Amino acid sequence: MLSSSLTTVKNLPRKRRLCFLLKLVCFVSSVLIFCEFLIYYVVIFQCQWPDVKGGAHMSEKETSASVLKALILADTHLLGEIKGHWLDKLRREWQMERSFQTALWLLQPDIVFILGDVFDEGKWSSAQAWANDVRRFRKMFKYPVSTELVVVVGNHDIGFHYEMTTYKVNRFEKVFNFTSGKLITRKGINFVLVNSVAMEGDGCAVCRTSEAKLVALSHKLNCSQQKPNHSKKGCSDVEKLPASEPILLQHYPLYRKSDAECTGEDSAPPEEKNIPFKEKYDALSREASQKLLWWFQPRLILSGHTHSACEVLHAGKVPEISVPSFSWRNRNNPSFIMGSITPTDFSLQKCFLPFESRVFTIYCAAGALLVILVLAHVQLLTPPFYFAQHLISKHKAV
Repeated sequence: MLSSSLTTVKNLPRKRRLCFLLKLVCFVSSVLIFCEFLIYYVVIFQCQWPDVKGGAHMSEKETSASVLKALILADTHLLGEIKGHWLDKLRREWQMERSFQTALWLLQPDIVFILGDVFDEGKWSSAQAWANDVRRFRKMFKYPVSTELVVVVGNHDIGFHYEMTTYKVNRFEKVFNFTSGKLITRKGINFVLVNSVAMEGDGCAVCRTSEAKLVALSHKLNCSQQKPNHSKKGCSDVEKLPASEPILLQHYPLYRKSDAECTGEDSAPPEEKNIPFKEKYDALSREASQKLLWWFQPRLILSGHTHSACEVLHAGKVPEISVPSFSWRNRNNPSFIMGSITPTDFSLQKCFLPFESRVFTIYCAAGALLVILVLAHVQLLTPPFYFAQHLISKHKAV
């Protein structure tokens, strides 16, 4: 049977074989182009900027001028030279690069925030490894001049508290122009960047410096709030900032017992939800969390670290959004947050990226179809019509 099939293949007209080969190449190329390029446009195109309350009463010109469009993502975890496998790097970094570049092209945000753990091995990488990782990051997350990129530090960038050193912190700050306690004001909106790894509360050198900057910034913001119950003592010589309640950006979430109350398809898996959070490791300590709430009285907190989504209400009024990981390496359904923000209000919308399992399903289905086509072409797979016809003729002969 096999020898006769091979003979049949050899006897096929050359033109027919080339035509079939060309069709296979076109089929494979189409699947690759869709799964590795077009699918990102198909999925992200469905995401729309959320409307801010009161936006319907503003003209289009006023809306574009006063609303800040922000993309928020977290935990990219670019693999390093120690633990990173080349295939894992190739696959997951391509996914993040295409997702990010497609989102920028389709959505055109004003600003992008990355909430820490940009790198996976920043906590122990050498100077050369760090330079290589930074080069890859800049290639993957390049952005136009019309968009601003702001990066917050995470524990994998500088290490957990016991691994954190002034050298690692300065190395990160030099690349990303990050300083804990730094205020970024855009369109009258105040964003406070927090080095949550330095909120240990043990008086370490980095912790003291970070907390001192946060306290000073808190004083400036409180003096600018113009609240009736706020004492103006000591505010006369303070630089006035926009009177907008701040938004905190940090890597660790504020203290919560666990993810048990988190809901949604991208929340933690059921087997992980009830695992208690360890203070200063999975989340900030109770004390550090209370300090940040008391110092800044924020209207919104955005954090990462857990790789899963969660929405928590602190003190009954301050919402915190934990942003899931942006990488397939950490979850099958990564996403980012789209925020339409004004000095007095905000509206958030989640945008999911292509599911890794769905991409694999497309590849498997295409591979199975390809095998069937090849077998049918070389006559190793008899088409059902001819098989039935053969059985009928054999029955008649009997």
